[in-house]
Parts: sequence; C-alpha cells; structure tokens
Amino acid sequence: MSTLDPLWARGRAFLGTDTAIMAGAMSWVSERHLVAAISNAGGFGVIACGGMPPALLDAEITATKALTNKPFGVNLITMHPQLDDLIGVCAAHQVSHIVLAGGVPSTNAVRAVKASGAKLIGFAPALVMAKRLIKIGADALIIEGSEAGGHIGPVSLAVLAQEILPMIREVPVFVAGGIGRGEAILAFLEMGASGAQLGTRFAAATESIAHANFKNAFIRANARDALPSIQLDPQFPVIPVRGLANDGTRRFLAHQAETIKRFQSGELDREAAQLSIEHFWAGALRRAVIDGDVETGSVMAGQSVGMVTAIQPVREIIAELIAQAEAALAARTTPMSRPDEAASQAA
Repeated sequence: MSTLDPLWARGRAFLGTDTAIMAGAMSWVSERHLVAAISNAGGFGVIACGGMPPALLDAEITATKALTNKPFGVNLITMHPQLDDLIGVCAAHQVSHIVLAGGVPSTNAVRAVKASGAKLIGFAPALVMAKRLIKIGADALIIEGSEAGGHIGPVSLAVLAQEILPMIREVPVFVAGGIGRGEAILAFLEMGASGAQLGTRFAAATESIAHANFKNAFIRANARDALPSIQLDPQFPVIPVRGLANDGTRRFLAHQAETIKRFQSGELDREAAQLSIEHFWAGALRRAVIDGDVETGSVMAGQSVGMVTAIQPVREIIAELIAQAEAALAARTTPMSRPDEAASQAA
C-alpha cells in the first residue's frame, strides 16, 4: 500500500498495474527483456514496434509473454505501411493496450484496435488534439513534452500539463518528457495526471539490452547535453529528435550545409537533397544502442539524462521513484514547526 494510491488509482486501474508508471517505447531498447522487467516490477512495459514487420512483432510479443504474465502494451506507428496487419497481430495475442503514435490514427485503425478488445492510447501534443483523440475513441492520452528523448514536439511538458490536465477529465492522461524523479511524478499527479511515462531512466537499466557504451554515455551526460536536432534551412525540413550531442550531430550539420550547397549549385534537385538529408541517420540509432557507437550513432536521450547516475535494476528504479514521491508527499502533509520551536529544539 502506497500513499500515492489515491492519486494514481485511475491510472493503475486503467493499466492493471501496481503503479501508474509506464515505460516509453524506445526503438531497439523497448524489447522483451526490458518490457517484461518493467511489468514484473509493477510498472507497465511497452514494446516499441517501430519498423518491425508483422512476423517480427508476433515473435516479440510471444517472447515477452514467456517472461511475464503481467500487463504490457505495444506501441505502433500510424505511418507503418502494414499497420492493419500489426494490429491484427496484437489482436491475435489479445494485447491489452495499444499505443498509436506518430500522428492522428485513421478511423479504420481506431476501429480495428477497438474491435480487438484492446484499450487505445494516443499522443496529444495540444488540447485540440486531445479532444479530437477522445472524440474518435481514445481510451487514454499521453502528453509528451519537448524535454523527452527521440522524436519530440515543440512544447514543454510544464506548459502542456497546464493546458491539458485541467481540461480533460473524460479519460486518464499520462505525462511524459523529462521526468526523472518521484517528486515530479507527484506534482503532475496533483495537477490531475493519472500516471507518468518514463523512457530515459529505463534505457540505462540493468535489464536494458543497450550496449554498455550507450548506458555509460547517459551516466556521463548532463541535461544540457541532450539537444534537439538542428535544421539549417526551412526548405529542407528536419524532424526534431533529441539526443546527446556527439560527432554524429556535428557531422549532420556539415552534411546539411554541403547538401544545401549542392542543391543551390544545381548538382542535386530538391527531392534528392531532401532524401540525402533524411538518410543521414539511417541505422544510426541501432549503431548506438546495439553496437555501442556513441560517437557517430544517434544517442537518443531526454533531458532527464542528467538524473541517470548509475545502471540500476528496473525494480530499484521504480522503488526509488515511489520513495521520492512518498517522501515529498509526507513532507507536504506534515505540519511545519514555527521558527521559535525549531530554534528551541536545536538548543
């Protein structure tokens, strides 16, 4: 029994878990071992499908079910060309929760998820989108601030929470982006959130299959080292991605400049130039996570990376977060001594 139970009761009930702590879906990181470890520790693990074909997702879900009998979810990208088949795989496995990310899901995708019996979770980057997602059938929302790692939006969680939490009561809302301590989770619960989603802390967990170089890069980093990708020319859009600055990010700037120069000289047409810029990071996340190339690979991390100080087991991370939140809650509910009382006690 936790003193947080009344605050995150709705989130726990929705997820079917002991705590309302979700795991962010991180490509190459959120696979069977980490997902099962988080669910077994009382949290809610989420498989990152990413670009997996249906057969690979089927195998990953099967493997995860062999490691845990606790609830877990699957994150699917709405732009995946085989989205319908992926939803079908989840349905066959009776996956309890499906997160649709990367854009507004189509009516057909929503219907397919609902028909499978799964609860649908959507990402809301603004209040208007939150209302739209609820209208089309979302059972819960995640609001993720720009402090998060990986693909990000332009608005901080502090602002999103103020904009959305007081206005949305129809469904549970989970907060994400830059969360690394229990005190922050408590603050958002008190604002009306039903739970929190964390990624960066779990990416460096003992059970994460990420390379030791990747985890150690997190331990060395400060919040200011986790920067969004820079776009040099609005003619050639760059999807903002937050990660640790390294030789790869510096090379990307040089590559953009050189590609733009080649376009301006007529050597490349606009389409070829855009593709050249987009393809620069192809395979870079895998190089960092799996191969340990943290110099030229994409080391996606949120600004909470400065709070990653050790490689810890998932169970220890969750226990630490809860203890921090409970201590902060206890401090708020304990009457403070008057200055004269404190002085006499010190004497």
